[in-house]
Amino acid sequence: MRGLLLYKGPLGDWLMLLFAWLSPSRALYFHIGETEKKCFIEEIPDETMVIGRYRTQLWDKQAGSFLPSTPGLGMHVEIKDPDAKVIILSRQYGSDGRFTFTSHTPGEHQICLHSNSTKMALFTGGKLYREERFRMTSESTNQRVLWWSIAQTFILIITGIWQMRHLKSFFEAKKLV
Repeated sequence: MRGLLLYKGPLGDWLMLLFAWLSPSRALYFHIGETEKKCFIEEIPDETMVIGRYRTQLWDKQAGSFLPSTPGLGMHVEIKDPDAKVIILSRQYGSDGRFTFTSHTPGEHQICLHSNSTKMALFTGGKLYREERFRMTSESTNQRVLWWSIAQTFILIITGIWQMRHLKSFFEAKKLV
């Protein structure tokens, strides 16, 4: 998965729009695995607006490239203040989007990102495991029913042959035939 995180300094709205390319900003490009949690500690001044943009994409090993955005795949963002006591933001987002917050105290803020795909993978994996187990149980039951019906047919044929021989010998002994 990939993500992009942007930090912008405090500027007026009109100045930000006019000189967006001149504003002090830093970007961070990174990859995280499905089960990874990536945390960043950033020194952020007082009353600074931080904007983070991200995109979650799964890596296709066979194709050697990222797949397009998957529905249900998203990013969980958690931001803590410098004292790590107050959670400024803790929210689940979609597969492609942005988050913003304004720092009210200067210092090192902790920004943690992780994918919600582990829940999907566990759910999908559990679902696939149940489907596989159900399929195996169904096939096993089908095999046992087949062999049971073959055994019943064989027993019925043997019983019929025995009854005909027994009746024949009975009638021959009584001299009815």
